[in-house]
Amino acid sequence: MRLGILAGILFGISLSLGSWADRPVVTNDEPHPGAEEFIERVVGEHDLDAGEVRALLSEARYQQSIIDAITRPAEARPWHEYRQIFMTETRINGGVEFWRANDKLLERIEESLGVPPHMVVAIVGVETNYGMNTGSFRVIDALATLGFYYPRRADFFSRELGHFLALSREESLPLTEVRGSYAGAMGIGQFIPSSYRAYAVDFDGSGRRDLWRSLPDALGSVANYFAEHGWQHGEPVVLEARATDTDALPDNYPMTLDYTLDELAGMGLEFDADGLDGDTRATLVRLEQEDGHDYWIGLNNFYVITRYNRSPLYAMAVHQLSQAILEGRE
Repeated sequence: MRLGILAGILFGISLSLGSWADRPVVTNDEPHPGAEEFIERVVGEHDLDAGEVRALLSEARYQQSIIDAITRPAEARPWHEYRQIFMTETRINGGVEFWRANDKLLERIEESLGVPPHMVVAIVGVETNYGMNTGSFRVIDALATLGFYYPRRADFFSRELGHFLALSREESLPLTEVRGSYAGAMGIGQFIPSSYRAYAVDFDGSGRRDLWRSLPDALGSVANYFAEHGWQHGEPVVLEARATDTDALPDNYPMTLDYTLDELAGMGLEFDADGLDGDTRATLVRLEQEDGHDYWIGLNNFYVITRYNRSPLYAMAVHQLSQAILEGRE
């Protein structure tokens, strides 16, 4: 099963090109801007060898396609378009088949970490289509490109590049060969380097955390990520809501649990709380449809999904896919 799942790991990703006027002139013949400051910092933070880091950076290549991809994320689409990417018959049936093929493993993961199979399966379904597309970019290129040439999030990706260098030492990863997404996410569950280091688990007991070739490690790590961020077993993820007065609703919709259910009800939202206490912490989610908006109440477990990806569209897609997979399995 593992080999079959990983058969499509290296297929290409088609990316549209951005405006040529916005592109920096990069020859890859000169040191990356700020490389020496980066080296000094990561040597101190991660106890790395400066010469080795400098040599590795010299092999990292700027890729314009990475800049193009990150400036056009799928999450920028309206909900009614974004949803169609994942809520397909093929993706749902693939999730049911993946669950059946790995039933015993997913059962052990739930018993150990308290995260249900349909949620773990939905994550890898959204992230990599059940392991069939774990990314075609060299991770070192992705993180160097974004860390040195994408000012908007350079600090974040520069830190991730440092974590990647440390991770390669801990897990014996071949730095110049590892491939992942345009944002440097790796493996079946698409962990960025800092998450790999903090939350990946050796669920198969091999002595390594292999998120590509070991399904126990990959799926166990997804569940562990959820568990560490406060997943509540058996609790709901969202409540469907109806807005009786949209003028009474807030202008912003942060992903933090800023409200109680009682407060949301006071805004003119109607929903079935299903026995939940009025002081239950929640957030309000607004999703754009072709003819208006849908409103949902996001609970703690919805917030946990957004720790994996900050987008409410992503969290809702994972939730709805998980429910469709669960229905298909039952």
